Amino acid sequence: MKTVSLPDGTAVPQLGFGTWRMGEVASEASREIAAVGRALDLGMTLIDTAEMYGEGGAEEIVGKALAGRRDEAFIVSKVYPHNATRQGVIDACERSLWRLGTDRIDLYLLHWPGSTPIAETISGFQQLVADGMILRWGVSNFDTADMKEMWQAPGGSACATNQILYNITRRGPEYDLLPWMKGRSLPAMAYSPLEQGRRVGHLELDPVAQRHGVTAAQIMLAWVLRRDDLIAIPKASHPEHITANHDAARLELDEDDLAALDRAFPPPSSKQPLGIL
Repeated sequence: MKTVSLPDGTAVPQLGFGTWRMGEVASEASREIAAVGRALDLGMTLIDTAEMYGEGGAEEIVGKALAGRRDEAFIVSKVYPHNATRQGVIDACERSLWRLGTDRIDLYLLHWPGSTPIAETISGFQQLVADGMILRWGVSNFDTADMKEMWQAPGGSACATNQILYNITRRGPEYDLLPWMKGRSLPAMAYSPLEQGRRVGHLELDPVAQRHGVTAAQIMLAWVLRRDDLIAIPKASHPEHITANHDAARLELDEDDLAALDRAFPPPSSKQPLGIL
């Protein structure tokens, strides 16, 4: 598995595993726990979750899946903006730790910008780092202006990542956000790299997929993974989909492939608002 380095030098898998929509239906719990375990087995050890997902249910799924395997995983979780005051962040993190069954979260993110001043949220994150409850922090769904504001706040340059919606059908971040982050050696984390299975323009993907003998979804994921400054966290519940995502990380798209995909899904020529799902 290829890796991406966080600003502190920590190497994490470029292909991780997302848990959005997990923990919502009790009858699906066993299958979801097994899915997280399958991802670990394949080296997709960066597991992304959030207190929002299933109102803590996804964190509980992750905790059960990691029982006896905690040290194999790099856990990412996220705090609601309405819990992002200095004390609120600490309280929310304690609840997440309990659901995850662990004493630490490897990377803790503010889920999206809210009404609490970012400096106050950062102060809470700093206290969590000092107490060993989290090892590093970052943000999610921050556009360029949000990132600049955060970067200028006290301690803001300690941010480890920005998790954003990015895939071949949503290339807006390429115009200014991704270059801004790359200039600061700050990797991005792409959620919904497969557009939740809605393969817009999938007919345009088919010729490239056929040349490689793979699916259109695998081409979409390989296209995201072509960047060395980006981590992808697709969600999958079925073993065959998890294996397909893993295999997509091995695909190498050549110049002809990328040119064809650029024609079908052109890069942005102007600023676009950051998409959010």
